[in-house]
Amino acid sequence: MRKTALFSPYTVKNVTLKNRIVMSPMCMYSSHNEDGKVQNFHKTHYISRAVGQVGLIMLEATAVQPQGRITAQDLGIWDDAHIEGLKELVSELKSYGSKTSIQLAHAGRKATVDGEIYAPSAISFNEKMKTPKEMSKEDIHDTIQAFIDGARRVKEAGFDIIELHGAHGYLINEFLSPLTNKRNDEYGGTKENQYRFLKEIIDGVKQVWDGPLFVRVSAHDYHEDGLTAEDYVTYAQWMKDQGVDLIDVSSGAVVPASIDVYPGYQVGYAETIRHGANIDTGAVGLITSGLQAEEILRNNRSDLIFVARELLRDPYWPRTAAKELGVEIDPPKQYDRGW
Repeated sequence: MRKTALFSPYTVKNVTLKNRIVMSPMCMYSSHNEDGKVQNFHKTHYISRAVGQVGLIMLEATAVQPQGRITAQDLGIWDDAHIEGLKELVSELKSYGSKTSIQLAHAGRKATVDGEIYAPSAISFNEKMKTPKEMSKEDIHDTIQAFIDGARRVKEAGFDIIELHGAHGYLINEFLSPLTNKRNDEYGGTKENQYRFLKEIIDGVKQVWDGPLFVRVSAHDYHEDGLTAEDYVTYAQWMKDQGVDLIDVSSGAVVPASIDVYPGYQVGYAETIRHGANIDTGAVGLITSGLQAEEILRNNRSDLIFVARELLRDPYWPRTAAKELGVEIDPPKQYDRGW
């Protein structure tokens, strides 16, 4: 059998993925009772990709507080009542050989739920969205505790990996970027202070979680006064020092911006952080073919390939990529005749 980078195993701490393909977290807005619980749709959606032989299934942004939901239909992990549905889903995913992860999230000023929303500073994302309340120290500490409690529930549900959502203009990202953090206390004003909120979340989560820990970042703000990948090299070095295992590198969405997108347009950011901070990274963004993914890995530009929209179009994309690369992968026994 021909050897490829894409279909080689990847080990992080005590977890080994059978290949380098990750289902990138994509919000499905399908918790239709607005209670944050797993529904039948989620089981069909995620298990289909496990059947398709994705190495790591990462669940969508899952809110650690009700007011931290992007929409009222988001998945949640703010209550112990969420554990049962997540645990059942994890068990099914693992039965097909996939490892499991979940993205812990808080939408901050981009939340669209009823009631008050909050952020580091009282600045709305745009004229159509609410102006958030500036978080008090008590709000900050309560939210950090919510991430810690969420991580405990993740462990009880049996997930293999946690990812903290520090990208796309949501709450952690809002603290990191000077475009959205105008505070003059210990949570703003300097890069060290802007990082403090994430730092305290990481420290807190690691009190209850000893498995692999990833962080998703937006490595470019696409604004002349915003952050670039070089800034995130510094943040990534600090995360590595705290025990973060991998940086999942996306970009944008902290402020409205015009972004020139093209195949692999974010891969360079993953490469910059990987080599600048000497930490493993995941590449994401219009990665659609096996050859493209193989090039990224072979040239040491990232360690994992996060696939998003292409897995919506083709739940069995690993098979498609394997055929393109001229390798064979084993299907579930029930699918062997058609594989």
